[in-house]
Amino acid sequence: MSADISALDGATGQTRTPHHPRFAVGVLAFCGVVVAVMQTIVVPLLPHIPALTGATPTAASWLVTVTLLTGAVFTPVLGRVGDMYGKRRVLVASLAVLVMGSVLCAVSSHIGVLITGRALQGAALAVVPLGISILRDELPPERVLSAVALMSSTLGIGAAVGLPVAALVVENFDWHTMFWVSGAIGIVDIVLVLCCVPESPLRTRGRFDAVGALGLSAALVCLLLAVTQGADWGWTSTRTVGLLVAAVVVALLWGAYELRVPTPMVDLRVSARPAVLLTNLAALLIGFAFYANSLVTAQMVQEPKATGYGLGASLVVSGLCLLPGGVAMVALSPVSARISATYGPKVSLALAAGIIAVGYSVRYFTSHSLWLIIAGATVVASGTAIAYSALPALVMRGVPVSETGAANGLNTLMRSIGQAFCSATVAAVLANITFQAGGRTAPTLHAYQVVFVIAAGAALLALAVTLLLPGSRTPGTGTVGEDRKDRKGGARTNLIEEGA
Repeated sequence: MSADISALDGATGQTRTPHHPRFAVGVLAFCGVVVAVMQTIVVPLLPHIPALTGATPTAASWLVTVTLLTGAVFTPVLGRVGDMYGKRRVLVASLAVLVMGSVLCAVSSHIGVLITGRALQGAALAVVPLGISILRDELPPERVLSAVALMSSTLGIGAAVGLPVAALVVENFDWHTMFWVSGAIGIVDIVLVLCCVPESPLRTRGRFDAVGALGLSAALVCLLLAVTQGADWGWTSTRTVGLLVAAVVVALLWGAYELRVPTPMVDLRVSARPAVLLTNLAALLIGFAFYANSLVTAQMVQEPKATGYGLGASLVVSGLCLLPGGVAMVALSPVSARISATYGPKVSLALAAGIIAVGYSVRYFTSHSLWLIIAGATVVASGTAIAYSALPALVMRGVPVSETGAANGLNTLMRSIGQAFCSATVAAVLANITFQAGGRTAPTLHAYQVVFVIAAGAALLALAVTLLLPGSRTPGTGTVGEDRKDRKGGARTNLIEEGA
């Protein structure tokens, strides 16, 4: 919102204090990076958790799995709650939950407490779609695309930054330190949001769909548990198959219920529109393609030289391999916004999927040189930056402004599901294509190349899905701008109730 414009707060009816939009963009982007860092911060620590806590390796793996589960469950739910009761309010609550989770992890070495803390940290992933929704509500139309592009890219930026930072902490400090630091930064985030980010007056009318939220949560938990634990339990085991069947049954019952309620948790009629459905499918495939880059890069360069392809790099060096990709994501988010403004976000997403596929082609043939590995990983990250910037623009073009939080939450959820499937796929490939090297079992070079081929295939599928999307509107028009037709009058109402 412009600094010279006041508006009535839809929740309180009081005149709102104007905020400078530049500060709001920077603060929300910083919050997004912090939340994304939390998702990956324990990855370098995982091999050491059993010795540090006395837990089994299986229990230690839940420090990552539980954040995936809670992030997937709470992202669409809190997005909807934000649409109904105030986006900034829910965003601050999410950051408070992150702080609570960080403190729990900082004060204990008990695996049960650590898993609980990590679950709370995962729930804060809703900060990203909530931030996107606030920016859409508050910024002038000409600034929305660039701001949303940066906010969406924070998921990738944080993932790239989190690994080397966590590796440095693990090697040089007590491991609890990173949780104390993350808790302190979370408190700073809360203060900055309260000072610099306005509360949107836009609200979705109706009653919160608690049954729909529980049904969606149950279906997601069943699906993601089966996907993330299938390799340990066995893909044909009773638990895995039972959870997959339960996920399908619950999803069908949930969908039938959602079609009957007046204010559903997820508006399936809107979500079934080709512009929204295909965008979410592309998000799943892009999430799959991107995550393979994060999963295999550090592990590959750490493989011992006895494998014939490994570089024997340290934990810190392996984490730093992803840092140039994070820098590229920061630099390319405004470029993606310009491409979307000029040619439409469909063109941006298609370009991004092609770049990711090219990046994996580079990685396939350059697996023996550290600098070429970094170059290939950076190309993949560059494509991901453009994709993550284009996805929310496509979502906002296809949904009513009153459903922005829930719709972007669902799109973020699809990326997370793609990452879960990628994690399971990579684990299966690397565990089954192995050989003996230096007295230990290690993945072969061919195993990593298979991962690159699969990830490139996911990117090409995303490209095909993108090409099926309905044509873009003329840049600068459509849902993103229509809800601001009465800006000059000060107070704004929700002008878009029927969607694009």
